[in-house]
Amino acid sequence: MRSMSRDESHAASELHALPRRSMTVRRACTIWAGLALAALVVFAASLATGSVSVTPAQALAALTPAHGAPDMATEIVRTLRLPRALAGFACGALLALGGALLQVLLRNPLAEPYVLGVSGGAAAFALVAMIAGVAWWGVQASACAGALLSILLVLGLARRELWRGEPQDSSPRLLLTGAVTAAGWGALITLLLTLAPDTRLRGMLFWLTGDLNGASAPWPALVTLGVLLACIVPAAPMLNVLLRGDAAAQALGVPVLRLRVGIYLAASLAAAAAVTTGGTIGFVGLVVPHMLRLALGNDQRMLVPAAAIAGGVAVMGADLVARTVAAPAQLPVGVVTALAGVPVFLWMLLARRPR
Repeated sequence: MRSMSRDESHAASELHALPRRSMTVRRACTIWAGLALAALVVFAASLATGSVSVTPAQALAALTPAHGAPDMATEIVRTLRLPRALAGFACGALLALGGALLQVLLRNPLAEPYVLGVSGGAAAFALVAMIAGVAWWGVQASACAGALLSILLVLGLARRELWRGEPQDSSPRLLLTGAVTAAGWGALITLLLTLAPDTRLRGMLFWLTGDLNGASAPWPALVTLGVLLACIVPAAPMLNVLLRGDAAAQALGVPVLRLRVGIYLAASLAAAAAVTTGGTIGFVGLVVPHMLRLALGNDQRMLVPAAAIAGGVAVMGADLVARTVAAPAQLPVGVVTALAGVPVFLWMLLARRPR
């Protein structure tokens, strides 16, 4: 087995080298409660803020069953803002959850779903459906098919790294395979945009940059989020052990092979569900888990649920900014997350002091 370079060793051990902080049930619940409160505040602001002003009382009344004919404020909240806010929370939570899982799987803080080409496959297949003029459900089905194809492609090309991880390794082959796959999907997307009719080009560009304007059905993404959390949270103690390496995890009785495959599939499913709901929204799966890890510690029992809540807050907040900063015009939410994510991530890199 080849010897690893200093840079690879540093990247592979950075997650394990973070300061360990005692994580009690009380401290974890306090963190989750604080993030949940922030989510409620941003959710309420998303319902009440927009090009048409809605008072908090009107927004609350719109969420309760009405016996009479609904007024304009109720229609705006129920048909436009409520589905969009729920879709934003689901997309952000799924992306952050997928990023946290992949960073554990690859033992690399730079891993996230988009690095492995999942979003590229979903976007390419969705653009084909848009050019063909199929219905919205056909676009979503095509995006799911593209995401699954990208998953299978990366699994097949990098199966050695997935089925048998090298000790103290950041799985560089898997990361490079995903990056090359994403580059290939990007070239296909450019070709599709070149061939697309002008009447559909604007909608395609908005979707590629992340657009929640047409997210009228957030329930599939919310159900997917609930199922993934129910499966991943009980396995969080094993994720802590897996960070120490495959050999140590196997010695402690952790089913490494099954756990690695389950993590990868769960992260890929989370990314696919997010892409089909809100398009390609970048930097959430990379920045949110990494920031929480630096601030709160690396205990996966706390980090996995916290990343999901914080990711939802981040995308809901970015969508709120996208709807209000240039009202009545609406910006793609992916542009806002990128503009905020790039300086935040650069700040985190510069703030990290070498050990």
